[in-house]
Amino acid sequence: MKLPEKTVERLSEYRRTLFECLAKGKTHIYSHELAGIHNITAVQVRRDLMLIGYSSVKKKGYDAQELIDVIGKLIDHPNGLNVIVVGMGNLGRAITAYFTGKRPKLNIVATFDVDENKVNRVISGVKCYHIRDIQQFVTQNDIAIAIISSPPDTAASITEMLVLAGIKGILNFTTTPLNIPETVFLEEYDMITSIEKVAYFVKGLKIS
Repeated sequence: MKLPEKTVERLSEYRRTLFECLAKGKTHIYSHELAGIHNITAVQVRRDLMLIGYSSVKKKGYDAQELIDVIGKLIDHPNGLNVIVVGMGNLGRAITAYFTGKRPKLNIVATFDVDENKVNRVISGVKCYHIRDIQQFVTQNDIAIAIISSPPDTAASITEMLVLAGIKGILNFTTTPLNIPETVFLEEYDMITSIEKVAYFVKGLKIS
């Protein structure tokens, strides 16, 4: 099943909320509750879940664990995927520390940097390698996804190395737009643009 990108994003967000519900002892949740948490409509929640073939027991709402399992089967790789982080500055360390262990089907198995003081050290719980070894490592260790958190002026050359090594997906946290072949899925997240977007809309609000 090929799902729209926005639907995949929302399903991931729903799952995170469902994990939080279970952690609090809440086993069921209604569509309007999910909608309120994610600032969307209950109709949108129901559409997303109908798209993946899931419906609720109306009196109790959605079974949280059951829905987690259904979403997982759709958006997770059955055998799991190996991930690397390239660029272990403050952002790279934060990403690695935050994400490690969050999802069993996505494993950060290595990080990379050019700084000799970081190479061969365990940083944020993951071993760091020199960037010159990245192509060989990707090829030999079946790496599917790379997260780029390097300085912007290095992002293009790093991407070229990753593509040549056969990487399948890239999450770009730099401000450099990347050109990649159609065989690689690219997601770009520019924090400066996101903050400026927030600032623009804040500008239009009446602040007391």
